[in-house]
Parts: sequence; C-alpha cells; structure tokens
Amino acid sequence: MAPPSHCHTINGVAPPPRNGAIAVETTTTSPAAQSARLLDADEFRRLGYQVVDFIADYYAGLGDYPVHPSVTPGFLRRQLPADAPTRPEPDAFAAALRDVRDLILPGLTHWQSPRHFAHFPASSSTVGALGEALAAGINVVPFTWAASPAATELEMVVVDWLGRALHLPDRLLFSGGGGGTILGTSCEAILCALVAARDRKLAEIGARRIGDLVVYCSDQTHFAVRKAARIAGIPRENFREIPTHRHDTFALSPPALHAAMQRDADAGLVPLFLCATVGTTQTTAVDPIRDLCAVASRHGGVWVHVDAAYAGSALVCPEFRDTIAGAEDVDSVSMNAHKWLLANNDCCAMWVRSPSALVAALGTEQEYILKDAAAEGHDVVDYKDWGATLTRRFRALKVWLVLRCHGVEGLRAHVRSHVAMAAGFEAMVRADARFEVVAPRRFALVCFRLRPPLPDGEKAANELNRRLLEEVNAASAGPYMSSAMVGGVYMLRCAVGSTLTEERHVREAWNVVQERATSILLRKRG
Repeated sequence: MAPPSHCHTINGVAPPPRNGAIAVETTTTSPAAQSARLLDADEFRRLGYQVVDFIADYYAGLGDYPVHPSVTPGFLRRQLPADAPTRPEPDAFAAALRDVRDLILPGLTHWQSPRHFAHFPASSSTVGALGEALAAGINVVPFTWAASPAATELEMVVVDWLGRALHLPDRLLFSGGGGGTILGTSCEAILCALVAARDRKLAEIGARRIGDLVVYCSDQTHFAVRKAARIAGIPRENFREIPTHRHDTFALSPPALHAAMQRDADAGLVPLFLCATVGTTQTTAVDPIRDLCAVASRHGGVWVHVDAAYAGSALVCPEFRDTIAGAEDVDSVSMNAHKWLLANNDCCAMWVRSPSALVAALGTEQEYILKDAAAEGHDVVDYKDWGATLTRRFRALKVWLVLRCHGVEGLRAHVRSHVAMAAGFEAMVRADARFEVVAPRRFALVCFRLRPPLPDGEKAANELNRRLLEEVNAASAGPYMSSAMVGGVYMLRCAVGSTLTEERHVREAWNVVQERATSILLRKRG
C-alpha cells in the first residue's frame, strides 16, 4: 500500500486522497492561538474531521498493510526525540498525524486486518468507535451515582440488556437481585471476584487464616487468575492448576476438582475460589459449569466465577446457550464485549449474584464531597464500590449505542458469520490428509497441525509445525496466525473474528498454509 500522503489545504478544503493514501491536512496556527483553543468548538470540528477521515482511509486500505510488522525492538524510540517539545510545534496536530502515518502505522500489528487470525478479536465497528469518541468528548467520571447519575443508571440498564441478550440467569441481573458493571478487562473482573470471595470467607473463619485459602482452575485457564491470586494475597503454593486431557477436550474434570479440594480440606486448608472457563484461550475448551458448581457446593461455599472473556459473546446465539448451562449456581460471570460484540476496547461486563459481597470487599466510606442530597434515602449504586478503581470511564455509552444500532439479531449475525467461516476453514483442513484438527472447534477458532510424518515422533512433529507457522507468518501479504502447546502437542491457531474478514480471506489463508506445507515437506524429503 502506498503510505498515507501529506497534503496542504486549498481554500480550506483538502484534496481527496490519491492512490489509497491517507491525506493529512496542514494549516499554520501560531503557538498563542493553539494554547487558546483547548476546547474551541470550531477547532474541534476541524481537527475532528481530519481524524475521522484518517481513520476511514486507514480502514479502506487496511487489507494492503502487512498484518505483522517487520521491525526490531527500539525501532520507534530511535526515530523520536528523547524529550517532549518545550513549546507547541508549528502545525503540531498535522505533524503528529504524519508521524502516525509514517512512523507508527508501519510498526503496528494491525488487529483489525481481515487477515489477522492470530488472536481472539479486538472487534471494532463504526458505532463502537464513535461511541468511544462520544464518551471521550463528554468525559465524565461516574464513580458514584452523584458524580454522573445518568452514566450510572445507563450502565445498570446496559448490563441488564446485555445479560438478557446473552441468556444469563435472571439472578445475575439487577432485575433479579444481582447486578453488573462494566470494567476494562476480564483480568479486573477476576481480581474483583476473588477479593470478594476472600473477604467473605475470612469473615467466616478469621482474617489470620488467609494463608489457608486455596484457589482452583485448570491448566488451560488464563494466567490472569494466577496473577489475581498473587495480588489478593493467596500463597503461591495454594494455587491449584488441575491438569486437563485431550480425551476430555481439555475441559476441567469435576472428579479431578473434587479430589483436589478434598485433599486440601483433609490437610486443613480452605477451598476458596474456582475459576471455570467458557472458551479457553488455547483451544476454546468449555468447562462443565453445572457439574463444577455441584463439586464446589460440597466444599463449604466455594465462590465460582465463570471467565467467558472470548466465548461469552457467542452466548448471544441461542445455539451456544448450552455452554453456560448451570450458570444459575455461579457467583459471578465476566465476558469481554470488546472481543466479539463490536464494542471496541476496552469493555468487560461482569455480573454478580450477590452485589453486597462485592461492595463489602471493595466499598469505601464516602467522604463528604462524594455525597449528594438527591441520593439520600435511596439505594443507589456507586460503581466505585464495584471495582478496584475510583476513576472510571463511561463505557456503557458505546455498548448502548452498539445494542441500539445493531440490535441483538445484528450481533447474532456477526458472530454466526465468523463461526461459519471458521467451519469452512475446518472443513478445508479435514479435506487435506496431511493435516488434522487437534481440538474440537466450538466457536470460531480452529486448532490444527501437520500430522506427524512416520516414523517421526511428536518432538519432530512439533518442530515441523513451528517451522510451518514461521513460514506462514512470513508470507508476503499472507495471514497472521498463532500457536498453542497443549498436552505436549504444538498446534497452529486460526481465530476468525476480525470485523472485516470475509470468506475469501479465509480461503486465501488456507492456500498459504497449504503452499508452505508443501514446500516444507518437499525440502524435508530432499
């Protein structure tokens, strides 16, 4: 792709972009005038139009960028000054946009590229992006109801809307006695749930027994749980990662969980917290929620959290409702709407069955400045008591816009289109006898590899597939994929999820995989 071009305005009007280039407008403004225009409406419009045009042109030509940059560490730092400008630069905004075009874009992994298959999506949409801009422009800080009443109440409405769209049990919603909030990421949600579980348990057994608390998950669970346990003061030796197996589709085994909890209880330890996963990062394995909750209930009120960061979005489709079966017995659920529901980064929805447990752990006594006479005598939600931060963003606004502009049916169609494309990729893998699908495809991730060549063993097969991934990702204008090592098996991951991905991109990606595999196998034989 031709690099985005810089242009001057002509009579206040920028010429149209040529050859797919992104135009950057330049007008000269004195430093004194710049400092006087911190929130000038006309200046906001002028610069805002430039940014919108820049982004629109970026998306229009995104398919022409390499998905992953060919750069080395320090490449950008070497091109930028060591110190910030002392005074405003001439044409500072236009100069900065030129640097975005010339320095930053070439060094990015383009997550919105239609050929990005390496990670679960960081979905983007016109409405989601503009919702972000709207929230940034309004720029309120809704830490209490009084600080921004409409922002707080819109968040309450949106989490109930979203919870019902995802077929969550009513007891997790405000309408059913539970409640929800919108945080930045699932990492935050897991930490908040764990802290609530910790304080609830210590209120029963005494704070001095914090060293006896034990956290459980599978060996496929996201590392965020281990990090949260460390932050919450759980001893590292009291963190249990229970092994999973290929014959169980890498899901957490209820009997194995029960055995682990029983061993700990017999040793005088206290089972505290279980994180089950719907859609693990490596293979999108789904833990059996209902059976795991039954095990947890046998061990003294273990808090059960469901991490559905990726696959939670798929719950908008009724055909995936079975993956959350048993959720009426969990204590909390979290999912990232920014992954697959067009809400743009960052946006994690979290629901809890007992908001009082969350508030008891994370709440603070309000200082006088945080109180409001209008709230006196009312049971209002102060979201500062539902998370780790006081300063928080008005994330509900973009989710509200996405739900209004796309509707639940529109979100279902979006998810189903990616699932169908992933099914098509899976079919192409299965049709080539040289390859195998390593883990069942549940959503829009396909885990596959070249079969181990006889008489080579798994070690040689893993090395062969490592080489295949390297060559696939090195292909000019090719796809970008990732890998996972599960059960000693190295596999390639093709995650379909970019908003711009079409069937042709999936077919082209598979063609590259086949071509590179053929080349590698021929070299191996020769």
